Amino acid sequence: MAIYKRGYRAWTGPLTPEWSRFLVVSRYAWRGLFRSRLLTAFFVLCFFYPVGAIATLYINHSPSVLSTFNLGGQRSLMEISGQFFLIFLSVQGTLAFFLATFVGPGLVSPDLANGALPLYLCRPFSRAEYVLGKMSVQFLLLSLVTWAPGVLLFFLQSTLEGAGWMNANWWILRALLLGSLVWILVLSLLTLALSAWVKWKIAAAGLMLAIVFIGAGFAQAINNILRTSSGTVVDLGSLITRVWCSLFRVESNVQLSPAAAWITLLVISGLCLLLLTKKLRAYEVVK
Repeated sequence: MAIYKRGYRAWTGPLTPEWSRFLVVSRYAWRGLFRSRLLTAFFVLCFFYPVGAIATLYINHSPSVLSTFNLGGQRSLMEISGQFFLIFLSVQGTLAFFLATFVGPGLVSPDLANGALPLYLCRPFSRAEYVLGKMSVQFLLLSLVTWAPGVLLFFLQSTLEGAGWMNANWWILRALLLGSLVWILVLSLLTLALSAWVKWKIAAAGLMLAIVFIGAGFAQAINNILRTSSGTVVDLGSLITRVWCSLFRVESNVQLSPAAAWITLLVISGLCLLLLTKKLRAYEVVK
């Protein structure tokens, strides 16, 4: 329509609030998330262990069921402590890693490969909101398999055991939430950064696996050759394990201080943010 005819009209409908505009990105990303049957099947598989943990808590507080076991005078099948929830978070955290590896690389790379990022940023939409919108997809998805079922287990145990158990073990809930959120943040930033710099989804997923598994072998080689424990800083799995063990008050075989593990994870997150800042732009200079 020619502008001189003055036939255009401004939009008079309701506007999206500024604070929630990042949810527009996450809403459209969610629509195509479970189109893959493989992802749907794996997502369902992630709940098998929480269901088994719920059954364990029920058996642990059922005298009729415990009577069928030869426990040698013990009143319960196992002790529900920080060790129990650490094992739970370790299993679910591993599943969350594979889930993030499958989902994360496909969130940013299509926008960059098809030149769609300028279409986002030419609107009243900042880079921070774009990253936040993409991260919220992984945050919700990974939360459903980590801290959400963990919190359910904690309150189920508190209900079965009594209010006294909750008062004495409230720190387990804190450790569960903080440990899960740290792992989700690191995974989300790392997968988004790799997705931004490696525009091929399969290559980005392969690089994510290489960082974890090859990094663990490289760290072991450094520790053995130099007879030190400093090589652990390049092993992402050992770093998060050390953090989790300190939160759940469990002895760890990772020869690294909790402070060093926390600092390394913060540095990794900062580097990922820096990489995203350098790559996510409204224009791209082609030489």
